[in-house]
Parts: sequence; C-alpha cells; structure tokens
Amino acid sequence: MSKEEKKEAEVKEDKKEVKEEEKEITINDLPGVGAATAEKLKEAGFDNLISLAVASPGQLVQAVGLGEASARKLINYCRNHLDMGFETGDQLLKKRAEIEKITTGCKAFDIMIGGGFETGSISEAFGEFGSSKSQIAHVLSVTTQLPKEKGGANGNVVFIDGESTFRPERIQQISKGFGLNPEEVLKNIHVARAFNSDHQMLLAEKAEELIKKHENVKMIIVDSLTSHFRADFTGRGQLADRQQKLNKHMHTLMKLATKYNICVYVTNQVMAKPDTFFGDPTAAIGGNIVGHNSSTRIYLRKGKKGSRVAKLIDSPHLPDGEAAFMVTEEGLKDLD
Repeated sequence: MSKEEKKEAEVKEDKKEVKEEEKEITINDLPGVGAATAEKLKEAGFDNLISLAVASPGQLVQAVGLGEASARKLINYCRNHLDMGFETGDQLLKKRAEIEKITTGCKAFDIMIGGGFETGSISEAFGEFGSSKSQIAHVLSVTTQLPKEKGGANGNVVFIDGESTFRPERIQQISKGFGLNPEEVLKNIHVARAFNSDHQMLLAEKAEELIKKHENVKMIIVDSLTSHFRADFTGRGQLADRQQKLNKHMHTLMKLATKYNICVYVTNQVMAKPDTFFGDPTAAIGGNIVGHNSSTRIYLRKGKKGSRVAKLIDSPHLPDGEAAFMVTEEGLKDLD
C-alpha cells in the first residue's frame, strides 16, 4: 500500500470514528443487551439512556429480570456515557434559559410566581373547598395552549382527574375569554379519570406514552393529588404505606417534569391542625413527602367580597408573597 493510499485509509477510519461518536446510542446499542432484553426494558418504561442511568438495580431486576450485577453494570455504563456529575453554575444558568413560564391570565398572580408557572418542576396549590384550586387547573389547561409571546407554551395538556372536577363547559368559557377556539382547545386536553390511588399512579406512568406520542405536551395537571390516597389508606396504621406510595407517585411526576421540561400542577387538600392555638391552623395533606417534591407551593384561601387570595409559601428562588384575584367566567382577573 502506497503512502497516499495509507493516508486516505486513515482519513476514512477517522471519519468513521467521528460518525460513530455522533450517532446517538439507543437501548439496542447497549453492551450485553439483546433484542429480547431491549424489548422488556422498553415495555417497562426504560426506553432511553437517561431512564436507565437514574434507575436503581432493584428496579431493573424486578422489571426485566436481570441479575443484580448485570443491572449495576448497565446503569454504570449509561451514567458514564451521559457524563452525569457536577456542573458549573453558568452551565445550569444556560439550562434555566430553556424553562418556559405559563401565565394564569392574572398579572398579580404571575408577578408573585416570577412570571408564570414554570416548566421542569412541580407546582402545588392547596386550600380548602372552594378556594379555586380546580379553577386554576382549568385556566392552565387553556393558557398552556396560548402562543409563547402571549404567555403560553403552545402545548398540549394531560389532565388526571381524581375528583371528577374537569368540566369541558368551563374550558369553553375560558377559551373564549382568551380568544381561542374552544373546540380546538378541548382537542388538545387529554383527560383521564382516576378511580383510586393505584389507578392514579398508573395514569401518571402511562402519561409518558402520551407525551412521546404528542411531543408538545407542556402541562400535566393532577386534581387532586391526595384525595384517593386519603381514602385508600385510613388510620395511623396505614400512614407509612400511604406516604411510601405517595412518594413514589411524586417521583414519577417529578421525572416527567424534568425529563420532558413539563409544568406539573397538582392540587392538594387540607386539614386543620388541632394543636395550633395561634395563627392559621390549615395544613396541606401529605406532609414532607409532598412539600419536598413541590418546587413551588401556593396556599389558596377565600378573600373579601368573593375574591381569592394566593399566598406563595415556598419557592427555591422567590420571596414569599400574596396576590388577590377574582374568578370570572373568562378565568382569573386582577382586582381593580
């Protein structure tokens, strides 16, 4: 082989290596994963490297039937390939630029939460009956579909209805208020009624299939987050089991929020703490499990003359604040 031919062969080899590096690795490309195992992984929801990298060996053993050593090896390979580790602050700042904010239609409310409900995290609204938790859910079902320049995300909505609160007629009213076609808006909202806590958890897991089918899903609403868990697990003897399942449910929602850059809005019920003698005795159901997994927590209560008051009580980057608003036929409106 001449020098020129040898040089040409080396160039071709280099190009081949670059091409292989640029090619995105799929489940089928993983070492030690055959066609049958790859199919089992996909059926169990592990359809990309990220889902495997954040899984535990026990999950793979249970879902696919892999040996623990093989499961650890597979997880470590995915973590090394994705270079999962520390990032600098400026890198995270660039990632934050990808986050979208979805308007409530109420200026005071939007200002309180930093411009709108953020994608990539869970936002929780809790309050007593009639405090407008479900009204906000209906409003967000519409505003998510607004163009980005009007405060929306130009996306579809997944609505997990745990208390039979979803009303298409209400969506039509709000849509008209925002100048949108009510029929088109309804077509972009995918609603599922949850009948118990297990069904609710299953629907959250199945939501990922819907997200993959409709790549433009930008909002997941769970109304209500805790009602079925309270009904299915009664008494102190079942409290630990309830919290364990609720924690798993919250982690599923968190994974969907971060993995697909989706806003997850959950409503929560409240209870009165009998040992509180000063201040507001109202407390959200779910305790620390819900609190730690919700990036933004909003307490809703009834105000004067039919108004509602939203109080921001927890946020990683915003100060506590309050916003008063009215619920009208067209949605949420500022107080004049």
